[in-house]
Amino acid sequence: MGRWEPDARGRLEQAALALYGERGYEQTTVAEIAARAGLTERTFFRHFADKREVLFAGSGALRDLIVSTLASSPDSAAPIEAVATALQAAGAVLQERREYAQQRQSVIAANAELRERELIKLASWAAALSDTLRRRGVTEPAASLAAEAGIAVFRIAFERWINESTGNDLPHLIRDSLDELKAVTAGK
Repeated sequence: MGRWEPDARGRLEQAALALYGERGYEQTTVAEIAARAGLTERTFFRHFADKREVLFAGSGALRDLIVSTLASSPDSAAPIEAVATALQAAGAVLQERREYAQQRQSVIAANAELRERELIKLASWAAALSDTLRRRGVTEPAASLAAEAGIAVFRIAFERWINESTGNDLPHLIRDSLDELKAVTAGK
């Protein structure tokens, strides 16, 4: 591919993921990613702060989607239901990129630094959810409990989604995981 072909960002993501899978995250350099994508290192750094951010670049947009969906949920919705709906919206976006999500998760699982970064991302989502719930009038500790429980539900559903071959979609698995949580807490 030539340097001036479109979708430099997408090409860099694909090249990085392929190299991380082939060589490992630690052994892959930015120069190699850029070369594989047919681009320069300078172009890489126009799109990503470092090679780690290739794997986390979309997390801010997903967080914003979760927050806006939660903020626009009906006032009558229970906090955990509103959080689940917001997380299902993120799940619908991720659903379109299942293969990418599986490859990405494989790279993250193999590297402690990346696992830590993933946990930080999820913690920032939980903080954003609890802040939004508080702005909606939910008091503490209910706001934090609903947000943290929602993230736990999301994590379990996501793991099932990337590891199962049943064809269940991620939003459906999020709902199923929430139902399981409700059953556990109800003592059923």
